[in-house]
Amino acid sequence: MSVLIYTENADGKFKKSTFEAVSYARAIADQNNTSLIAISIGDVSNNELNLLAKYGAEKILNVANAQLKNFVNQAYASIIAEAAKKQSADIVVLSNSFSGRGLAPRLGVKLDAGVVDGAVSLPDQSGGKFTVKKNAFSGKAFAVVELTSVNKIIALTPNSYKIIEAAKPAQVEDFSIEVKASDFKAMLKEIVRSTDKVSLPDAEIVVSGGRGLKGPENWGMIEELADLLGAATACSKPVSDAGWRPHSEHVGQTGIAVSPNLYIAIGISGAIQHLAGISSSKVIVVINKDAEAPFFKVADYGIVGDAFEVVPKLIAAIKEHKNVA
Repeated sequence: MSVLIYTENADGKFKKSTFEAVSYARAIADQNNTSLIAISIGDVSNNELNLLAKYGAEKILNVANAQLKNFVNQAYASIIAEAAKKQSADIVVLSNSFSGRGLAPRLGVKLDAGVVDGAVSLPDQSGGKFTVKKNAFSGKAFAVVELTSVNKIIALTPNSYKIIEAAKPAQVEDFSIEVKASDFKAMLKEIVRSTDKVSLPDAEIVVSGGRGLKGPENWGMIEELADLLGAATACSKPVSDAGWRPHSEHVGQTGIAVSPNLYIAIGISGAIQHLAGISSSKVIVVINKDAEAPFFKVADYGIVGDAFEVVPKLIAAIKEHKNVA
C-alpha cells in the first residue's frame, strides 16, 4: 500500500498549497511506514516536477497530454483514480482548492472510498481507528470524521499544514491511460488569472474592504497596504455586487472561503455570511468606526476608528518599519 498525492499546478507552476499537501501526505506516509507517490497532470517542466521530491515524494508520475493542459474535472478524476489503483494507493491526498473540491467526491465514487474534505490536521490512527479533524458549518466549527473504508480520500485545507522539507530520491515517470470521450463532456473553456496578484485562496495574508470605503475610487489604500504586506486583496459581497471590485475577490459563504494566517477587515460590518468565509483565519484584525459592528465579536484585534484615518497611518508605520519611501 502507498499514499498518492495529486499535485495541482497553475500554468505549469506548483502552488504553495500543493507543497503543503505534499508535506501533509509525506507525514501520513510516515505514519503508515509506506511510500509517497505524486501525480502531476498538465504541462509541467522536469525542474518543477523535481521540486516534489524536496518535500518527500519518492516517485513522480507525469501525465503530459494536450487535452489535459487545462483542468477537466471528470478526466482528471479518472486519471488519478487509475493511478491510485495501479500504484496500490489506499490513501489519496489533494488540496481542498476549487479543483480539489470537485475531484474529491468523484474519486470517492471511483475508488469506493470515504472522503474527508477541509481537513485541518493529520489523521489520528490510534486504537485501530482512522479519524480526521475537518472544518464544518462553513468553518464555524470542527468535526472529527472516522473513515472506515479501505480506500480514503483526504482534501487538505490550504494554510492548515506547514511546508516541511523531507528530501527523497525520486524518479519522474511518464504515466498515461486512455481517457474516455465521456470524460470531456463538461470542460472549462477559459481560465483568466490575475497573474500580478497574490492568489486569494493561497494567501497567507488577506486585506479586505467593505462598504465603509464608500466607493471604488478609495481602493488605492487597500491595494497599497496589501502590496506592503505581500497580501491578497478581497472584499465583501455588497462591494462585488456593486461592481466596485471583481467577484473573484468576494470572500464569504457564497464567495471564496479563505484561511490565511492574517485577515485584515477594513470597513466591513461582519455579517454572518461574510464571517462564514473567513472564520478559519488564524488571526483576524478589524478596522471599523462602528464600535458595535458584529465583526469585533470574533476579532483577535480591533481598531475603532475611521478607515480613512487609520489605514494611512498604518501604511506609514509599515513603510517606516520597512524603510520604504
